[in-house]
Amino acid sequence: MRTFEKSFEVDNKTGTNQEGPDANRPLERLTATSIIGDKVENPQGEDLGTIDNLMINVHSGRIEYAVLEYGSFLGIGGKLFAIPFEELRVAPGRHVFILNRDKEYLRMSPGFDKNHWPDTNDHTYYGDVDSYWGYAAVP
Repeated sequence: MRTFEKSFEVDNKTGTNQEGPDANRPLERLTATSIIGDKVENPQGEDLGTIDNLMINVHSGRIEYAVLEYGSFLGIGGKLFAIPFEELRVAPGRHVFILNRDKEYLRMSPGFDKNHWPDTNDHTYYGDVDSYWGYAAVP
């Protein structure tokens, strides 16, 4: 009897659903609902919070920021931070994103309260975020 090796890289290009730990490799696209709620850690494994939401530029269609919730306990307290999405890397198979910064860097970044989000056209706030993270301000 002949056995066949699965080639998930080839199979994923067919649009056919696959199973197993390597079903989505190489990882190229994720749904927003699969990202929201994912943990964020730094390379040392320290917990930096969870992704609370995504901010999408409606003109370019690009995800500009992941909104990271940090410092809350059971959803109480804590702070939200707009993190440039390019700062995050996927840790395949773990449902975790890696942010190559320490906790103190995150704590010092421009943040906001859950009940007081910055206006979506607040160029001052998002300019401060981009500047802090070393990005040119998005017009």
